[in-house]
Amino acid sequence: MAKDDRMTVLVAETLAGSREAYRELYDYTIHTVYRSVHFLLEEKADADDVVQEIYIQVYRSLGQFDVNRSFQPWLMGIVMRQIRAYRRKRWMRLRITSRAERLEYYTAYDFSEEIVDKVANHALLHAVQQLSFKLKQVIVLHYLHEYSQEEISNILEIPLGTVKSRIHAALQKLRSKEREGHFLIGKVEKIHEA
Repeated sequence: MAKDDRMTVLVAETLAGSREAYRELYDYTIHTVYRSVHFLLEEKADADDVVQEIYIQVYRSLGQFDVNRSFQPWLMGIVMRQIRAYRRKRWMRLRITSRAERLEYYTAYDFSEEIVDKVANHALLHAVQQLSFKLKQVIVLHYLHEYSQEEISNILEIPLGTVKSRIHAALQKLRSKEREGHFLIGKVEKIHEA
């Protein structure tokens, strides 16, 4: 059975009340979800809380899942919305508390080595981390998770042209860092092809 077909079956079984089906759905997706959250959050200690919120939202939204579509992009849409919501809440909290000192935390399980293997270069990874959140989002979805530009458009609920321009802008920034001698790779696009 294809993975998307299995996901659809698990969604149907979960909606019918099967806790075991939801556990299996969770097991199928947690690695991808956690890796995305970990990579897109600056405050690593909050990753577990954000992941928990994502799965609460997934459970609440399963009834709205269109079985004619692929499950993973639908899930990534929820992931991105929850990360944006978290970032807005955090920004408001910081503003209300007069820009309290931010502490940097680290999670118990560090996926950074897997990401580095995928991205291929520590300096490049650092350069990606320096991108704005909007640019980092499209780079993570396109190059780390290998979603097409159309899928990214659906996941982030933004026009396809915006996705293309953000990818272009991110690549331009990464290339300018490369020209400044911060890291040495071929074209950024070749990483995706490897």
